Amino acid sequence: MNKQEHIKWWIKTSAHDWKAVQNMIKSKNYVHALFFSHFVLEKLLKAHWIKDNEGNHPPKIHNLQFLASKIKLEFSEEDKNFFGQMNAFQLEGRYPEYKSDIYSRYKLRQTKPIIERVDKIRKWLLQNR
Repeated sequence: MNKQEHIKWWIKTSAHDWKAVQNMIKSKNYVHALFFSHFVLEKLLKAHWIKDNEGNHPPKIHNLQFLASKIKLEFSEEDKNFFGQMNAFQLEGRYPEYKSDIYSRYKLRQTKPIIERVDKIRKWLLQNR
């Protein structure tokens, strides 16, 4: 695949994950929705990484702050901090020992503002590609 095809793949798979987030919210599966929200941002940042860097394969990492620092878009400090908060969801979603109390902490009231913020950043990343 060429550079454009790689970018298109990351964007397409992020769109599939975003649909999954919406379905998880509807089914009250909030922790998984947050985990997949991280995927959405990660994939869009990786699409930008491919656009802004030499190769067609972004680093095999999940750290949103790191990925954001390696692309040409400028992020506010607030967005950078938000990426740090989102990193916790990918860790807690991958390793069961971290999940012990996350299910009790995240209900719709706590999850909704996070998902709204992800959507705002998601749309901005798509508009600025």
